[in-house]
Amino acid sequence: MEVFQTLQRLHMTIFSQSVSPCGKFLAAGNNYGQIAVFSLSAALSSEAKEESKKPVVTFQAHDGPVYSMVSTDRHLLSAGDGEVKAWLWAEILKKGCKELWRRQPPYRTSLEVPEINALLLVPKENSLILAGGDCQLHAMDLETGAFTRALRGHTDYIHCLALRERSPEVLSGGEDGAVRLWDLRTAKEVQTIEVYKHEECSRPHNGRWIGCLATDSDWMVCGGGPALTLWHLRSSTPTTIFPMRAPQKHVTFYQDLILSAGQGRCVNQWQLSGELKAQVPGSSPGLLSLSLNQQPAAPECKVGPARGCGDPGRPVACG
Repeated sequence: MEVFQTLQRLHMTIFSQSVSPCGKFLAAGNNYGQIAVFSLSAALSSEAKEESKKPVVTFQAHDGPVYSMVSTDRHLLSAGDGEVKAWLWAEILKKGCKELWRRQPPYRTSLEVPEINALLLVPKENSLILAGGDCQLHAMDLETGAFTRALRGHTDYIHCLALRERSPEVLSGGEDGAVRLWDLRTAKEVQTIEVYKHEECSRPHNGRWIGCLATDSDWMVCGGGPALTLWHLRSSTPTTIFPMRAPQKHVTFYQDLILSAGQGRCVNQWQLSGELKAQVPGSSPGLLSLSLNQQPAAPECKVGPARGCGDPGRPVACG
């Protein structure tokens, strides 16, 4: 059993993570369908011991990988192959870990079980957007659990989602190389940016896929096969090409910076002008997810944990 557990850790991939509503705990989901919960206050303490950096609870959440997670005020939502599940944070921390509910979007056929790569909360609508292997965005009402609409336009599976908070619009990026902007009021696609068709962004040797995106009002940053690029959405114009050769798997706006992670061990901190301000090294050869803890209730735990391949499942504080 000890040998098996060692081999399991060596081949572990952390696909997703989410910070608790109180900001003091971090949930991480791996390729074995497990969710591990860490105490950030214990792990980041100046007096932290090795035991403090281990999960306070681990439970089996899905049969396959946990591809994505988000937290509401009370719930942890996790998604894997074909379905999303809900867990009460209060019960998780009591080590109860009982599934509250599960939902499966209406797929085209009963035989289709596509992975759900991305979850996105839309607080103003109290809804959840799911996207992944069936090339569609599904909107779910969190109060009733009903799926209210499907947004169709992508021609290959979807990797990432981002919300424009000032308007009911969602951006999606996927394997087809397009970033699509959707109006949630009309369930219509209102803008398409095919990033790989812009010469300054294109990197044919890496492919056309969009693996990460984030938005801040009229601005968007995205990357993957094409170069990590800052765009002005209204004019569909690339304004900054970031000098990063390795494909990026996660990106986010943070204050006056852009943070990115992907192939390579570092979390990159970029100026909007494209200048690399800093690199924070991690323990994994590749970083697949990055989560910012900005909960005001836990200022001592404000970090950006990063997770990736071959990582035994511990938070890497990025600042």
